[in-house]
Amino acid sequence: MKKYLKTKEIISYGIGLFGVALLTGWMPDYASTYFKDFAFKGSGLSQDFISGMIANVMLVAGIIGAVAEIVVGFRIDRTKSKWGKIKPWMIIGCVPLAIVSIFVFLAPNISNKTAAFIWMMSVYCLYSILVVCVESPSNCFGSVITPNPKERGDAISVASIFRSVGQSGGMVVLLVVGLIMKKVMGEQGFKTAEGKGLDLQISTVVCAVGFLLFLVVMIFNTKERIPYSKEKVSIKESIRIVFTNKNLLMVALTKIAGFGRGVYGTVSLYIAIYLLGDKGLKIALLLPMGIGTAVGMIGVKALLKKFDTKRTFIICSIYGASILTVLYLVTNAIGFRKELVIPFLIINFFVGLQHGNTNITPNVMIADCVDEIEYKTGKRQEGLCYAGVGLFSKIGSAFTKSFGAFLVFKWSGYMASASENAAYIEQSDATLQKFLIIYTIIPAVFVILQFLPILLYDMTGKKKENIASELIERRQKDTVKADA
Repeated sequence: MKKYLKTKEIISYGIGLFGVALLTGWMPDYASTYFKDFAFKGSGLSQDFISGMIANVMLVAGIIGAVAEIVVGFRIDRTKSKWGKIKPWMIIGCVPLAIVSIFVFLAPNISNKTAAFIWMMSVYCLYSILVVCVESPSNCFGSVITPNPKERGDAISVASIFRSVGQSGGMVVLLVVGLIMKKVMGEQGFKTAEGKGLDLQISTVVCAVGFLLFLVVMIFNTKERIPYSKEKVSIKESIRIVFTNKNLLMVALTKIAGFGRGVYGTVSLYIAIYLLGDKGLKIALLLPMGIGTAVGMIGVKALLKKFDTKRTFIICSIYGASILTVLYLVTNAIGFRKELVIPFLIINFFVGLQHGNTNITPNVMIADCVDEIEYKTGKRQEGLCYAGVGLFSKIGSAFTKSFGAFLVFKWSGYMASASENAAYIEQSDATLQKFLIIYTIIPAVFVILQFLPILLYDMTGKKKENIASELIERRQKDTVKADA
């Protein structure tokens, strides 16, 4: 099949996804700790009330974001401009998203329960809507960058590696910001500033600026090559087409079935604090996992050449649950203490390998499902297909953040610091043990659950090849007719 992409364009696509992930990968978990530990410090609001408020806000904001996915996806498919149908959304949404992201970490001085709830709900729901306007288009861009399915899969794989690295970028920023603040303010001055969450606020500004700069690289150095659908489709018909496609629905259901696999993100900050002694060292905790993820994505590319997407997804899921269980058993045997750091980090690398699968394989599957729907209906709907999966993903994410907040802030018995000069206080052994369970065993269960829907997925092998060939022939005939 004809090659369309140059290396520069693939790298630019990856840089754009890196920028988006730099901001969106930073936000949810750090927003939770900002709300819990800093936003209402000294306000007199009870710890139970704040914990419950965070869980509810994360759930509601996630559901609102899920609804926004469908609306934005439908509008993407109806957008036509000189920039294409996907880029205009990123261009319009990027600056508002950056600004609102900063405001998430600027809590007003509130002591009233109702006012506190309204502020948190409003600012985080607005953030969730704006994320969809940028993140969802950037996710589905890979399906229009080339009509060649092999080239498309390779481009998505490379860009996904960039995005995976970007998801850890915020932790690097926080570490560097903390080091600079200590140098400028001194140790005690930094502790006072940290107790107010100032390091989180500065780091968010840095991530927001980086997000804008990296996204510009993608916007000006990539192009859309898949033609628009000729027919307009109502939103009702569009939703029917997308959600009656069995294969796309199975990919979407993995997001719900495996929602609990992501709760480790909520607790990882606290494991860094109480295992390594500094929240800035969360990067040291997750860097081995991030490296493992990057290696895993390279490994998944190799697996996809040997196996189809279905078998690759299942194999990697079984491996993921197994290695998480090993991490728990080893950690539990040694004990939850600083002496544990080296074996914990080594195994964390192997835990990261499984994320190569979830970062690449579903995106390749969705692009294949877009082809299948076009083959059956004559209508190409990248926006709504990715939005359909995004709907389930956002609902799953809402469950993850709400469930994670409940586990970390209530079930574990975590106690927040009440001192203006101390960001965190010591926790009981029982709390630390529950932190470990949240990081390992609970995700392991959901990693197994996530591959069950894929057992029914069949857009593989000859079926996939025949559909791709037929679509290319149809487009060539349409081009000949148009020229005539």
